[in-house]
Amino acid sequence: MTDLAPVLDFLRQLKQNNSKPWMDAHRAEYQRARKLYTALVADLLQRAQQFEPALTALSPSDVMYRINKNDRFQQSDEPYKNHMGAGLKRDGRQSPWAGYFVALEAGGETYVGAGRWQPEPQQLARIRQEIHYNADAFHALRQAPALLREFPKGLDMSQALRTAPKGYDRNDPDIEWLRLKSFFVWRSFSDKEVLRPDFPERVLAAWQAAQPLVGFLNEAMMGD
Repeated sequence: MTDLAPVLDFLRQLKQNNSKPWMDAHRAEYQRARKLYTALVADLLQRAQQFEPALTALSPSDVMYRINKNDRFQQSDEPYKNHMGAGLKRDGRQSPWAGYFVALEAGGETYVGAGRWQPEPQQLARIRQEIHYNADAFHALRQAPALLREFPKGLDMSQALRTAPKGYDRNDPDIEWLRLKSFFVWRSFSDKEVLRPDFPERVLAAWQAAQPLVGFLNEAMMGD
């Protein structure tokens, strides 16, 4: 079991002192925290490969995100993210496929998730088409007891169109789901839960429960 306390401690301090001068002065602590987080990701990746063949041959460096903020998405002057994250997806973290996510952040902001957040328009169209053609299969997956046990809130409904997408009837019985712009499940963990010895097992259990949904999304996005 990797000791994640130094990771949360570092991230807690970073949140309070998010600046380049502070980071430069605490580079050693960052490197230590990064090394511990890498060990966690390596363990999770190795074990996730047992139920998700698409992750085979990936390494931690393929799936871990940089802590530096990407200017395209920067919404504040802070130069660094307040979390350490990884996206375990076919072809690596920047690939367009659905996958599995874990981000450690102090203050009970750690989250574990799975699916596809805001797919590209062509991918989104294919997912909607698959839901329209195979609604029963989609509903069975999103309502699967194993998935809801790990992600009680089910699919995140916060990203959705206000009206029906082009080409769909607003009275379609599945319109609530066809309006979605993201197909993602997630749950948070308290700092206390992150520090428990069984935290990696809980992450893996959540991902494995979401694997059928991830597979459905990837097959849909792949198209014919």
